[in-house]
Amino acid sequence: MYDVVLLTLGSERDASGGGCGSGGACCGGAAEAAGEKSEERCETPRVPVLACADALTARGARVETVTARSDAEIDEVLARLDGPPRADGLTWPDPDSKTRLVVATASDGQLRAVLRRLVRRYAPPPSRRPDDLPGNRTVPDLPPVGVLPLDPARTGPARDLAAQLGLPRDPAAVAAAVLDGTPRRLDLLRNDGGSVTLDGALLGAADDAGRPLHWRARVEVDDAVLSHGDDPILACAIGNAGGYARLDDVTLLADPDPADGRVEVAVAVSVVTRSALGRKKVRLEVRRARGRAVAVVPRDAKVPFLDDGVEGELGRKRSWWIEPGAWAVWTS
Repeated sequence: MYDVVLLTLGSERDASGGGCGSGGACCGGAAEAAGEKSEERCETPRVPVLACADALTARGARVETVTARSDAEIDEVLARLDGPPRADGLTWPDPDSKTRLVVATASDGQLRAVLRRLVRRYAPPPSRRPDDLPGNRTVPDLPPVGVLPLDPARTGPARDLAAQLGLPRDPAAVAAAVLDGTPRRLDLLRNDGGSVTLDGALLGAADDAGRPLHWRARVEVDDAVLSHGDDPILACAIGNAGGYARLDDVTLLADPDPADGRVEVAVAVSVVTRSALGRKKVRLEVRRARGRAVAVVPRDAKVPFLDDGVEGELGRKRSWWIEPGAWAVWTS
């Protein structure tokens, strides 16, 4: 029978400057470091975690619940997924491991934090790239993870990744998928900032009245240039899945597929035209492309963005590239 680790992160935050997965302490560590008070503490597992643990135990699994409050504590859990020593000295996941991991997530950013640590653990340095690594990847097949959503499914366009993938949300169904299901392999986006993206990123911002603010950047997808850097961009969506497929009533990403080996990118641009009578008109133009990699070079000082729901600012070139089938989830 399997050993199952139910991993909960100690904060619902995955801020770029702190929190699980980014080098700081959890349970409000990022807020406290910024001089803010945090009332959030996660000493007791939430009800879905306890229910999932009971369902796993009833099936004969040996279950341990862990609350990680730092990258180091996440890494201690992930070490249980290591394979036997290799002749080349690389740390590699065990494809026949009897330990299974369930990540209890209050947000996609928390799941991303765990996947980021998996990538950092198992990605070999370029100078030690092994022959058994697929030619289109920089990481081996990462161990499948079970996903236990801690909050009810949201309706409308702002669905979390579990809802988009049709993963079970009931704790007993999650337990069944982890013990009896099959791994569903998915694409992963890595970026040159050292992080990963599971769903997608949305670049841009709005003013206090909700009106999109213009910004400029060069946006390239493989050899296709969506903007040379002179266009007034309203939004740029970089999609592995469909979390940022729409912005209000505008369709940005046409058909994102988290398992097709490509990233879909869309740029919404304001285009000024004139009628036959010389009247100026402004229309919204959405330019799209698919490919292996995307690069965004901002021309403005800072461009706000959301990446898997995590806020940040882009002040220099950032590149994302696809890792086909690099990670997996347990499905029933």
